[in-house]
Amino acid sequence: MDFLVLFLLYLAFGLISVVMICICSKSHHLTRLVQGGTQLCSCIIPQCLQRATQRWLHYFFHTRNHTFIVLHLVLQGLVYIEYTWEIFGYCRELEFSMCYLLLPYLWLIVNLVFFTLTCLTNPGTVTKTNELLFLQVYEFDDVMFPKNMRCSTCGLKKPARSKHCSVCNRCVHRFDHHCVWVNNCIGAWNTRYFLIYLLTLTVSAATMAILSAAFLVRLVVVSDLYQEMYIDDFGRFQAMDTVFLIQYLFLTFPRIVFLLGFVVVLSFLLGGYLCFAVYLAATNQTTNEWYKGDWAWCQHCPLVARSSSAEYQVYQNIYSQGLWNNLQEIFLLAGPCYERKKK
Repeated sequence: MDFLVLFLLYLAFGLISVVMICICSKSHHLTRLVQGGTQLCSCIIPQCLQRATQRWLHYFFHTRNHTFIVLHLVLQGLVYIEYTWEIFGYCRELEFSMCYLLLPYLWLIVNLVFFTLTCLTNPGTVTKTNELLFLQVYEFDDVMFPKNMRCSTCGLKKPARSKHCSVCNRCVHRFDHHCVWVNNCIGAWNTRYFLIYLLTLTVSAATMAILSAAFLVRLVVVSDLYQEMYIDDFGRFQAMDTVFLIQYLFLTFPRIVFLLGFVVVLSFLLGGYLCFAVYLAATNQTTNEWYKGDWAWCQHCPLVARSSSAEYQVYQNIYSQGLWNNLQEIFLLAGPCYERKKK
């Protein structure tokens, strides 16, 4: 029974991790998918159940709440409990170095610090007090960010690269996206914390995967399992092959094999999203700008139908000032310098 429960927990955590990456990159893709599924099932599901589902979805994804923060901490805690209960003890018996075994806990502490900073730090809320200050930070490109635009909700002048978040109900300077896992927007003032949080989460999963794999390999070598023989279905003795060895390890240490498979998949998923986030930081783009710029490129593609009266405006990233300056702008909150262009 506990084996089935553990499998379901890992499966749920894996699915939630995939959803996390989708939500972090662009939440309205998930919203469209949910809306499409709702329309498809509208003829089967009763109206009362549909309304209840829509209310729950609206609460989870379109209002600020701590549900996903609690879920994040609970699932992360379950993974570390499993690591401590199974792998840590076995590795100690096989005389693994304590420095290597404590690495996941070190990454966990650093990860929780930057997770808290990402949750609690003001992302760069635009108010009447700092409106004029934010208006002077970035140039207007007159394509994605035209001049003299006001937010239809806040009534404030919209600085370049800002966007109104419908979940938080505020305009955010250098808006990237709203992340439900930290219950906060990712903007100019907490992007650096979010990147380090994502980095430490990826490294902790990769470290746990390496230690789990190292334990299984050490176990096979120490016990000489690869030299053993087994009897096949026809009663003949066969030399130990890789497939049978994996089956044996799976039946002997099911939790560790499940944990290894889960953290390997999670490492690749988080690593892929981390590479995307680093690419955006290195080129001084936000997720919002990347998505809109990519959509603008599609609109101007000859294969995409568009109205003949539409103006042909090509979006170009004018905010990139070179790799070092781009990273410095994010991690040191250094404002971009446009004096060279003016000169």
